[in-house]
Amino acid sequence: MTVVTLMWEARAAEGRGAELLEWARTRELPRRPLRRETFRAPGERVLVLTWWEAPGPDTERPEQPEQPEQEAQLPELPELPELPELPELPELPEPAAELITRPVHRWRFESLDFTAGQPDGPS
Repeated sequence: MTVVTLMWEARAAEGRGAELLEWARTRELPRRPLRRETFRAPGERVLVLTWWEAPGPDTERPEQPEQPEQEAQLPELPELPELPELPELPELPEPAAELITRPVHRWRFESLDFTAGQPDGPS
């Protein structure tokens, strides 16, 4: 399984940031993601991230054949595998045109690793 994160970001029309935030928070998706977070940022921007478990091909690097050692040369870097085609996943729609200043920006990311822990604090 692969974890895919969808990012949805919109900039509100002047003075309509709170309305856009409420709009984004109340949009229902056809199914529930693993996780969903809503953020706001300066410039009346709203960001929604959703995490989805999705089937995907193995994306580990293929084994590279051993190369004979050569003096004073850097080793060649192995080629990265192509990213798999990501499955169709539910996304937030475009809000009404009068609520935003430009089309919504959308990106899809495939999770490669995750680290969690307590933040460093004063000793």
